[in-house]
Amino acid sequence: MAKEGQGPGRTAGEAGWHASRYNLVAPVPGTKNAAIANLFRGTCAEYTPLETYLLSVVEELDERHPIIERLARRGVIADFDERAALEAMGRAACAMPRGIGLTICPTMGCNFDCPYCFEDHKAGKMSAEVQDDVVALATRMLDASGAKGMHVTWFGGEPLLAPDIIESLSARLMALAEERGGEYSAGIITNGYLLTQEVADMLGRCEVKSAQVTIDGMGATHDSTRHLAGGGPTFERIAANLRELKLPFEVSVRHNVHEGNKAEMDGLEAFVRELAEESGNDIDYYPAPVSGSEVADARGEQVGLLCGADASEVGIRQEAGRFAVGRGHYCGAHTIWGVGVDAEGNLQKCWEAVDKPAISFGTARDWDPADPLATASDPDNLTMYLNTACPVPDDECRECVWLPHCVGGCPHRRLFYGRKCVAFRDEPERYVLALHARIGEKGQGTGPKTA
Repeated sequence: MAKEGQGPGRTAGEAGWHASRYNLVAPVPGTKNAAIANLFRGTCAEYTPLETYLLSVVEELDERHPIIERLARRGVIADFDERAALEAMGRAACAMPRGIGLTICPTMGCNFDCPYCFEDHKAGKMSAEVQDDVVALATRMLDASGAKGMHVTWFGGEPLLAPDIIESLSARLMALAEERGGEYSAGIITNGYLLTQEVADMLGRCEVKSAQVTIDGMGATHDSTRHLAGGGPTFERIAANLRELKLPFEVSVRHNVHEGNKAEMDGLEAFVRELAEESGNDIDYYPAPVSGSEVADARGEQVGLLCGADASEVGIRQEAGRFAVGRGHYCGAHTIWGVGVDAEGNLQKCWEAVDKPAISFGTARDWDPADPLATASDPDNLTMYLNTACPVPDDECRECVWLPHCVGGCPHRRLFYGRKCVAFRDEPERYVLALHARIGEKGQGTGPKTA
């Protein structure tokens, strides 16, 4: 309604406002309210029947109606083309770096032999010459990007088989970042078996702020899949390391969930909480469904994989915990400023490809992001990953309400195994209610009713 003394204003629709194409709605059990999650803005809030009615007729309201500002702030209405914005964000991610990211494998060897592992492990460590090439590559990436920040992820194989390389390369990369007046940070993916207090302290000095350690269940359940190469249990030693060491970084305990261990999810989560309380370390629990791989198939040791409703259950717990603002790219494979380096200096766009030189796009010695295609040994292996970002080359994906959340899915899996949709794609209400349950958690949104 126009204010006294004013003529009638435009409707909200005439002003360009419309309901977001990326809203998901679920009735809140035991109430007449609805929870609405907006995947583009990354919000989830609870709405009264009056508010949901006003949302349904928003284009007919006066553009000055007070509900407009509230709905717009939460992203459930928009006055622009959100899909076009996602596509622009995808293009921008390739060329506009927030920082450079290096995933470095000091060795592709591993002391474990896990049946679901996607890698074919090779003995040997990164040579001094390849280490020089990595530092030179980081220098070129900083020069070409103009970025000030550098993030390194130590990966493998098992990176703690080569702690000396982690320590020496870290010192050089940290000095490079400091020389450029930039920030340096690092994380590590490790099985946790080789952690000692000396190693943990070294990682702290090397600015490692986070570690992912996988535990697949309690005791024998874990040992059945995460055992030493040649046999031998690992659970007790890993648990003791997390309990007894003083770790200067946060630890995410990843649980690779499959048919043989899914019943232990709650028990393992409780065990991880106990480890955190007993040790004083910052440790949390992270479930992730196991997926197949060519290497696992070739070994003939397939773990029973999750599918259907089970995958949805695990996926919802996992995805609700990392609900975020929509983006135009899925991961570092969609930006030119994120690369993986194997122990021989081959460059890859994905962690799942670091042991596969056949799909390497170049080498740390030769590749220069200032002229990325001319200096690539195989430009197609670079561009095929970049071209799976928004705009996603799939009309069904472009029309899907989940697009801001999944951005077309994992680029590596799309390229080599086919598109894999969100496990709970056809059960949006379960996802919304999982988000609704987190409303008010520390760090979730801007108010008591927003996640």
